[in-house]
Amino acid sequence: MNRLLPFALFILFLSPAFAQVRLARLFSDHVVLQRQQVIPVWGWAKPGETVRVTLAGQTGQAKADASGKWTVRLTPLEAGGPHELVASAKSGQAKAADVLIGEVWLCSGQSNMEWPVKQADNYENEKRNASFGQIRHFRVEHELALTPETDLKTGDWKVCSPETVGDFTAVGFFFARELTQKLGVPVGLLHSSWGGSQAEGWISKEGMLTNNDLRPMAQTLPTNWQQADSLVDYKLRKQLLKEGSLTPTVADEARYLTANFDISGWRASDPFGQWDWKGMSGFRGTGFMARQIEIPAAMVGTTTTLALAENDSPNEIYINGQRVAEGTLTGVRKLTLPANTWKPGTNLLMIKFGNAVRLPWFGLGLQGSPNDLYVAGEQGKISLANGWRIMPSFAETHTYTRFMNNLATGLYNAMIHPLVPFGIRGALWYQGETNAGRAYQYRQTFPLVITDWRKKWGYAFPFYFVQLSSYGANQNSNQGSNWAELREAQTLTLSLPQTGMAVTTDVGNPNDIHPTNKQDVGHRLAVIALKQDYGQAGPDGSPLYQSLRVDGNKAIVSFQYANQGLMTKDKYGYVRGFEMAGDDKVFHPAQAQIQGSTVVVSSPQIAKPVAVRYGWADAPVDANLFSIDGFPVSPFRTDAWPGITEKNKFE
Repeated sequence: MNRLLPFALFILFLSPAFAQVRLARLFSDHVVLQRQQVIPVWGWAKPGETVRVTLAGQTGQAKADASGKWTVRLTPLEAGGPHELVASAKSGQAKAADVLIGEVWLCSGQSNMEWPVKQADNYENEKRNASFGQIRHFRVEHELALTPETDLKTGDWKVCSPETVGDFTAVGFFFARELTQKLGVPVGLLHSSWGGSQAEGWISKEGMLTNNDLRPMAQTLPTNWQQADSLVDYKLRKQLLKEGSLTPTVADEARYLTANFDISGWRASDPFGQWDWKGMSGFRGTGFMARQIEIPAAMVGTTTTLALAENDSPNEIYINGQRVAEGTLTGVRKLTLPANTWKPGTNLLMIKFGNAVRLPWFGLGLQGSPNDLYVAGEQGKISLANGWRIMPSFAETHTYTRFMNNLATGLYNAMIHPLVPFGIRGALWYQGETNAGRAYQYRQTFPLVITDWRKKWGYAFPFYFVQLSSYGANQNSNQGSNWAELREAQTLTLSLPQTGMAVTTDVGNPNDIHPTNKQDVGHRLAVIALKQDYGQAGPDGSPLYQSLRVDGNKAIVSFQYANQGLMTKDKYGYVRGFEMAGDDKVFHPAQAQIQGSTVVVSSPQIAKPVAVRYGWADAPVDANLFSIDGFPVSPFRTDAWPGITEKNKFE
């Protein structure tokens, strides 16, 4: 007997010529297909094979191409189900059961879209009341790709129930719940998001090539992961060392450990959390973390305790160039230092450490709380919670994980392209936090996401997005605000047709970038969709700045979508959050009075108003102007003076 025959037959059956017919992963049990539109169905079979697809009493067929891919387009159906979707060919049969026809919305963006119901407000109550069998959710798993993927590797449709709803996108679920309750039809949520992602990752190469700023990047995209890692390394060296071609040697980095090394050029950083979120996406290796400490003379001659929070990697700890400890410590690290370890005045504390051991995915960074960082002695305690600077080691061996922001187009290739041309009514988008440092460029980048996706799908579907909420400081306009400029870029994107924006500054959390009130966010998106797409009567949503008229020392601001009038909505009872400037471009807090659907703004410091701003801060917590319908007025400015992000570009 020929012993090679079984192996040869095994190889033959693995080849495309013997591929059994299969549906794309999206067409699995419990799928929701878009009603009132042509229904694209695709999959793979033997090249050249004819595939028949049946659904709800209709049949279509197509021939698989040279790669084995086939696509059938079925005629539109009205809402209903359940149905069975069947793809048949000589090579076999593939099925999807419990298929519903209804409304499908693509949910995408970063962490506030990814935020699950189980971490939103009132979860226990929401869970108890989550028996919505007509709502289904498909989560696209996190993946990156250098070239467009043809299909998803994993994923399935989940039927909404108290057992499953916790893992649904919260914004998407609250949106879908309102739609299914008011329309009486199934709703499918096709959820493809990644926390911390930047908009450029969600754009296709073809889309980037249409933009002057992004075209050079698109023309030099890496073709393998080694090239991608080299590109990330170059960018990081350019950011931190001011020159990408500069590569420190081991000898160069040895100077970091000397007594008088100047750390002022290093990146200022909160000491806690992964370095991935401090602009060092995916870096894995050795890093340095340092700060200066003022030690009083009375503490020098005594024994002290140095507490350095948690990091279980092999550490080397230096004080003024002298190594005082090395090794691995678990839990909160507390070192007992003998007298005269410190010197009076300024001391340099330097920590060299690596990736976490117990949680290797964590990479570089400290865990614990600010109370775990201090120097203590008989004379008292000195907090070390602030004032740190960080620098990765480029001289020692290091790698990069497949992080969502390692390269442009990577998210589109892996997490959007495999979805095209699945039928959708529209898209919901919650993203922008990661792009806030390049807010002015977002005026181009964000509209490009929309136009790129619409081109890929072949029709101008509705695209509704969430304006950034409130997080961070409540600056004034003289200081400037990245987040305010990003909100402005989002507002300008409303010039594209079939777009809408949910304003959420009133339901944010200045101390947490992830506000947990996702119910209001989903509701405000639903209000837009119900009116614009489903013809239901209702409010228009948040008022938007429309025009400015100057009358003597007063500025009269008019708004779009404020026909019913304006009001304040807090305990103060008077309008807050307005600023005004004259020709000198210096802003002053301003008084504001509601007159119907306008606001009259004035300031005793300004005789001739030139510009008015409202809510111009990262966290405009004092902004309290609402429409009579209860929707917050969108932050705005009436001027076009240069902002603080205009020179910042994606690279």
